[in-house]
Amino acid sequence: MHRIIIISLACALLPIISFAQQDEIRKSIYFRGGSYYVDRFQAEELSNWLDSIPNLLEKYQIQLTSHTDPIGGKEFNEWLSRMRSETVFQMLLDLSIPEYMIHIKDWDYENAVYRNDNYYGRALNRRVDVILHPIVF
Repeated sequence: MHRIIIISLACALLPIISFAQQDEIRKSIYFRGGSYYVDRFQAEELSNWLDSIPNLLEKYQIQLTSHTDPIGGKEFNEWLSRMRSETVFQMLLDLSIPEYMIHIKDWDYENAVYRNDNYYGRALNRRVDVILHPIVF
């Protein structure tokens, strides 16, 4: 139980990553295994992060990219990936982000960024990335 709490806390405190080559900004929401529940801490953190970005609605499109670990099989993880992205999608709508600005890509356990052969890698793969792409005029 302590390992889950420590890893969950470590995942929640990972820094925001900015990729200079594409000028995209990224924030990840992490989940427990088999869950699509977003805890209050991460919900508040997402809200504060979005509030800190000047002219968000005029400058960025939002992409939600959902990931899972491979535990539970393909069909379950496709469903879980979709549920995770829908949960974060609803959070953004509740924060007054217009639906047309949000695009979703569900990867389930395909296209993993971290290794799935250990607990820590699987924990990092259980996430939805909220990616802000600059609107090019």
